[in-house]
Amino acid sequence: MSRSKSVLTQLLQLLPHWRQQMYFKASLTALSHAMEDQVLAGSDQPLVIASFQRERFYRQEAQRYRRIAQKSSQVYVLAAPETDFKNCSDVYETIAFEPTDSLTQEWHLIVIGLNYASCLICQERTGTTKEENSSAMDNSRRFEGIWTFDRQVTQQAAHILLQRIQGYRPELKSKIQQARQTYLPSEVLAQNVDQFQSEVSDNRNWDTFNNNPDPFVQRLVTYLQASQYKLIKANHSLAIKEHKERLINSVTTAIRRSLNPDEILQVAVQKLGEGLGVSRCLVYRCQETDATAIIQHEFINAGISSIQGQTWPLKNNPLFKEVVALRDALTIDNAISDPRITKLLEQQNQSEDALQTLVKSCSILSWMLVPILYQGRLMGMLELHHCGPDPMLWKEEDVALVNAIATQIGVALIQAEAYANLQDLNEQLEALDRTRSNLVAITGHELRTPLSTIQVCLECLSTEPDMSPELRQVMLSAALQDAERMRKLVQDFLTLSQLESGRVQWNVEPLNLQECVELSLSNVRARHKDNPLPQIENLVTDELPLIQADGEWLVEVLAKLLDNACKFTSQEGKVTIQVSRSSPEHLEVTVADTGRGIEPKRLETVFDRFYQEEGALRRSAGGTGLGLAISRQIVHGWGGQIWAESLGKDHGSQFHFTVPIYFDQIPSQKERQKPSSPSLYPKKNRPKRSN
Repeated sequence: MSRSKSVLTQLLQLLPHWRQQMYFKASLTALSHAMEDQVLAGSDQPLVIASFQRERFYRQEAQRYRRIAQKSSQVYVLAAPETDFKNCSDVYETIAFEPTDSLTQEWHLIVIGLNYASCLICQERTGTTKEENSSAMDNSRRFEGIWTFDRQVTQQAAHILLQRIQGYRPELKSKIQQARQTYLPSEVLAQNVDQFQSEVSDNRNWDTFNNNPDPFVQRLVTYLQASQYKLIKANHSLAIKEHKERLINSVTTAIRRSLNPDEILQVAVQKLGEGLGVSRCLVYRCQETDATAIIQHEFINAGISSIQGQTWPLKNNPLFKEVVALRDALTIDNAISDPRITKLLEQQNQSEDALQTLVKSCSILSWMLVPILYQGRLMGMLELHHCGPDPMLWKEEDVALVNAIATQIGVALIQAEAYANLQDLNEQLEALDRTRSNLVAITGHELRTPLSTIQVCLECLSTEPDMSPELRQVMLSAALQDAERMRKLVQDFLTLSQLESGRVQWNVEPLNLQECVELSLSNVRARHKDNPLPQIENLVTDELPLIQADGEWLVEVLAKLLDNACKFTSQEGKVTIQVSRSSPEHLEVTVADTGRGIEPKRLETVFDRFYQEEGALRRSAGGTGLGLAISRQIVHGWGGQIWAESLGKDHGSQFHFTVPIYFDQIPSQKERQKPSSPSLYPKKNRPKRSN
């Protein structure tokens, strides 16, 4: 006996002209219950054979078959065991068939009584069985087979199944033989199949033979089938909506876990690409006026080339312009034949434009572009690529889904920006608090100390009329020095305040850098005429192009950097100033010293207001800690850069800043060799600030 051949196949071999019908699982359940109810409502003792695919399906009907067994002793139940189902003779016979038996894919119910007979012989369509399904999806499973009240067909099906039962349980041979004698007359089983088919063909029409003899029952089955089809469509629609909601919720949950824009975009593109199963999904930040964008976040399926890190054209991309203009999603089902791409090629009369190259290089066949907007502001773009081999027809629900996710991304990006701005604001508040603390410390030290000295000197001069002229001169000199120290402090405060508030009016003009350096050296030497300075080496030559800057402020920067270098360099040390051309547009000025140096981690901090390497209240060199902060504001004022370099303590330091070159009127070499004017500036532009 073959266990690989299905009961339906064996029956159709006997009835080759019989037509199969398609049934949903819910319809089979209704038909089975109707047949079982007929047994429960009747008074005779029919033969009942029920074959379930799995034990778990049998368990749902176990109590029902206990009631049926009270009506008849000829009840057989078949199922593939999963837990405790086994061959057993209890209130009815249970037959545990092997998991490899074709019965695992079949649904059978046979009822043969003295006055009626009916059978349901079906096989599940290949690929529809699912081990774990929701109730709605389980009812959508499809079967093909025969349902009839014809006694002869039912008896043939019962004969096939009884043979299968006897093969699994030989000990039931006598009971099965009794069932055959009672319900399956020998003349039916011995009847020649051809003769059986011929008699059927002669006596009735095949359509009538295949249909249910009861028109009401047939209409009821048709209604059940139609209802089940509508239910399947509704379930499919609900499943799509559920998938959409799940994907939106997963993306929303994932992006809300982070306030990092890069993490938000990567999670969104990963979830969206996996959820829609597209070939490539990418997202990039952009604005309406951007010419290009860099692809930093991407999801790709297996076998799809990556474009992460590439430059994406925006300015000359008509698709991007259309999305920006519409403020809505744009879909292209076939990029090869889309008129928005091919028409552009014809208008430009070129062999291939940038957009065509993009389509070919990225193998884009179907395309979706969705803007990431927040209150009308463009923040980025989501793109979905399908790379073939056949075009994809974008569905409305797909576009709506991506639009919903793009909205969530826009909100998340705004939140991330707000958080970043809040962090910046907190850092600024902390810096202001540090400034306030430093200001109190600086004021307490730099103002109180000279004021005390001035007060003591003046008191001595007023209360000691007999003081010697030499001592009186010492007192006056000390008071004047501390008064000058206070004046410089106040001047630095005012200068920094003007620079930071933007109230400075820049007087930009062509300048000779060498003359500016010489002037700043003169200022430094004049201020330190009573104190020994380290060796200052000026390596700036006159073979330099003119620069474009404000001369007064340029001298101020050079003087402060030189003063700072001399302050932290011993008399035996050396200070060097030199100029190089860092780029075609800028000169780079370097003030280097061999002094105490700066720790590498403090190279940026030294430009903060009130910063002092030794601390605000314990320093040997003096000063306000505002010189480098003022220098940075001045250099940034003309669009330059300033930075410091040092290998650490006792390794010296180098301060660099850039100044733009003047290109409109660059004098020739011969003109620059002529004697320079006595002063760097015209009379009306000479610096009026004292140092």
